[in-house]
Amino acid sequence: MLFFGLFFFRLALSAESINLSKVNVILSKDIKSQVRASALEILRDEIGKRSKISVSAIENWNAAGKYTIALALTSSVQLEGKNLPKPKGSNSPEFQPEGFRIVWEDNVLWIIGADSRAVLFGIGELLRTSLLGKGQFLIDDNLDFASAPRYSLRGHQIGYRNTANSYDAWSVEQYDQYIRDLVLFGTNAIENIPPDGVQDNSPHFKISREEMNVKMSEICEKYDIEYWIWTPATVDLTDPAVRTKELDIHEANYRKVPRLDNIFFPGGDPGNNHPKEVMPFLRDLHARLVKYHPNAGIWISLQGFSQEQVDYFYQYLERHQPTWLRGVVSGPSSPPISETRFRLPKQYKHRHYPDITHNVRCDYPVPNFDQAFALTIGREGINPMPVFYGQVHNKFAPFTDGFVSYSDGAHDDVNKVVWSQRGWDPDKNILDILTAYSRFFFGASLDKKAAEGILGLEKNWDGSIIDNGSIEPTLAYWKNLESGHPQLSGNWRWQMLVMRAYYDAYVRQRKIYETDLEKQANAVLLQYPTLGVEAAMDQALELVNRADSQPIERESRKKIEDYAYALFTTVGLQTSVDKFQASNSQRGCILDFVDYPLNNRWWLADEFEAIRKMESEQQKQDRLQLIANWENPGEGGYYDDVSNISKSPHVTTTVYDAVDFGWWDSGYSRWRLSSQVYQVEPILKYEDLDPNARYLIRVTGFGEALIRIDGKRLEPLVYEKELGGFKEFIVPRDVVGDGKITVSFDRPEESHMRWRNYSRVSDVWLIKR
Repeated sequence: MLFFGLFFFRLALSAESINLSKVNVILSKDIKSQVRASALEILRDEIGKRSKISVSAIENWNAAGKYTIALALTSSVQLEGKNLPKPKGSNSPEFQPEGFRIVWEDNVLWIIGADSRAVLFGIGELLRTSLLGKGQFLIDDNLDFASAPRYSLRGHQIGYRNTANSYDAWSVEQYDQYIRDLVLFGTNAIENIPPDGVQDNSPHFKISREEMNVKMSEICEKYDIEYWIWTPATVDLTDPAVRTKELDIHEANYRKVPRLDNIFFPGGDPGNNHPKEVMPFLRDLHARLVKYHPNAGIWISLQGFSQEQVDYFYQYLERHQPTWLRGVVSGPSSPPISETRFRLPKQYKHRHYPDITHNVRCDYPVPNFDQAFALTIGREGINPMPVFYGQVHNKFAPFTDGFVSYSDGAHDDVNKVVWSQRGWDPDKNILDILTAYSRFFFGASLDKKAAEGILGLEKNWDGSIIDNGSIEPTLAYWKNLESGHPQLSGNWRWQMLVMRAYYDAYVRQRKIYETDLEKQANAVLLQYPTLGVEAAMDQALELVNRADSQPIERESRKKIEDYAYALFTTVGLQTSVDKFQASNSQRGCILDFVDYPLNNRWWLADEFEAIRKMESEQQKQDRLQLIANWENPGEGGYYDDVSNISKSPHVTTTVYDAVDFGWWDSGYSRWRLSSQVYQVEPILKYEDLDPNARYLIRVTGFGEALIRIDGKRLEPLVYEKELGGFKEFIVPRDVVGDGKITVSFDRPEESHMRWRNYSRVSDVWLIKR
C-alpha cells in the first residue's frame, strides 16, 4: 500500500481541528454521473444522520468558500493552478486504480480519485476516520492522506435466496444501504445468486428473485462497482435439449440486468458434469453473455472435481487457450489455492472464494471451538472473528488477485469488513479496522470500547468453554455498554454483538451445570449393586434431566430471546424455524438450539431403554459399567474425546480439515456427545507408559479405523463399523519399551463417497491390562 504525506487521523485529532459544521459539496463533471449523484447522496445521508449537519451542493467552482468538500479526479481541470502539495509522481496512490487522496488546503477538503469509483472510497475513508457528532464534523487542518488498494478484487456474495438466513427478508432499500456500507469500507464487487428456473421462494421475500436481480445490478451501477452472479448448472449437460434450456435460463438473467461484469460458475459444487461438458457450455454461455454485456467475463471453480477432472481442465486450457475465460476461482473443496495459481496460465486471473460465514463443516472452521458452541451456535451463528479471518486473508491473498467471499447472512458482518479492509491493505491493524467499524456504525464515543468488546467475543470461542474464564467478564463488559447506550438498541449490528455476549455466557453456565449433573448420575449408576439396575437408572436419569426440570438462572435466556425477536425485526435474521420461518435448522437457528442438551441425557434415556430390554442381568450390569466409566479408562489408562478441545489431551492433529462436528437429525441428534465430535485421521501421542505392561487400544466412531502404532499397522481383535461400535487392538509389547507411542490412522480410500459419509474416529482409549 502506498501513502503520500502519511497522516492517520483515526483515533485523536490535534488541537488544530476544523469543524465543517457548515459545508458545501462541489463535484467535478468528469466523475461518472451516477457516482456524482451517489457521492452527494452519501455525504448528505451519512454526515446528516451522524451529526445533524445539512450538506449543500453547489455548482460554481469560483463560489467555493468556507467550507467546501471538493470531489475531483486526478485528471480534473479544476486541480489546475490549485496550491496543493505536489504528489510524488505517477506512483503516488491517487494515480493508481481506485487510489485516492484526501487533502485540506485553503478551506477546501479535496477528495481526489484516480477514477470515479475511487472518489467513493475516499469518501469512505473520510467518514470512517473523522469525528462526527451532533453539530460536529471534525477534521485535522494538516490532513493529507493518500491510499490505493493492494488487491484489485474485494467483494462479497450476498445472494437473495431462500437459504440465506437474513438476505431473503431484505427490501431494495436495505440492500442499497448494506452495499453502500460495504463500499465505504473498500468493497468493489457484489455477487448475487439469481433465479435458475427452480422454485425457491421465501416467505420473507419483499419482491421476487427476478426483480431483485435487476435491482441489485442497478445498485452496483449506482456505486460503480462490479456486479457478479453465481450460477451453476445442476442439470445433465450431455442432453442437448436440457443444455439448450439451461443456456436460455442463464441468458434470460443476463438480458434483464443493466450491469453485469462477471459470471462465476462453480464447477462441481453443485453439479455433476465433467469439465469436457462444462467448458463448451461456458464457451456458448459467454457468446450469449456478451450480446448484452460486451465486457463481461466467465470464471470457473474446480470445486468438487476429481483429480482426473482437474487435470483435464488444465489440459483444455493448454490446448484451446480460451479467450472467453477470465479466471479461476478457489473455493471450498477446490484444489489447494497455491497449486491453482502455480498451474494456472498467467493470462488468467485467480479469485479466492473464502467461506467467512460458517463456523463448522466448512473451509475455515473456528479453531479450538468447544463442542458446546458447535451444538448451540452451530454453523451460521453470529461470528465476529476479526483476528482469525484477518490471518486467513493474509495467508492466501498472495496467491490471488483478490476475493469475493461466501456469505449467507448478516451474521458475518464484521468478517466482511475485515476482509474488505485487509484486501485494501493486508498490513492494516485489526484493532484499527474494528475501531473504524465501531466509530462508523456506533459513534465516535464507542469506537475503542466496542472494538475491544468485539475482540472479547472472539476470545470467548478460544478453547474449553468451562476453562474460559473471560466469558463472564466479556458479558459484564457488554452489559455495561448496553445499559450505557440505549440509543443503539435498534441498531442491528449492536444487537448481534450484545446477543452473542449473553449467548456465550448462558451456554457456559449450562455446560458447567449439566456436566456436573452427569458426573453425579455416573456415580449413582455405579451403585447398582445396592440400588438395583432399575433404580440406579431411574435416579441417574432424574439427575441429568434436572437440566430441564431445574434450569439455571434465566435472565440471559430471556435476553437472548428478546434479541432474537429484535434482530428479526431490524435485519430479518431468522434464528428459528418455527418462530421466524428459517429455511432449515442449520441456517443460523441459534434460538432453536440455545437449550440443546450439553450432557448426555438424551443418549442415556435411549441407552436405559435398550438396557431394560436385555435378557440377562449380567448384560445390564456390564452396560451400566461401560456407561458410567466411559471417560474412566482405569488405572494407568488414558481417554481422549477426539476433537473435544477440553477432553483430548493426547490428540496432536491441528490441521484445518481434521476437526469436524456432526450434524445429524437436523441438529437434534440423540447420540452420545462424544460421537458427534471426530476426526478422519487423528494423531495421538502418549508418554510415561509402563514398559512392562500390556495395553489395549479401544476405538469408537464410524466405518474404518486403519490404525498404526509407531508406524506399525495393527490387526483388530474386535472390528465393529457401525456408529457407536467398538474396535479393539492389542498394543505390541515391543513398541512400549521406551515408554512412548504414537497412534495414527490411515485415511481409507473413500473418494467415491460424500465427505459426510467418511469414516471417522470419535473416542480413543488406551487401557492398561
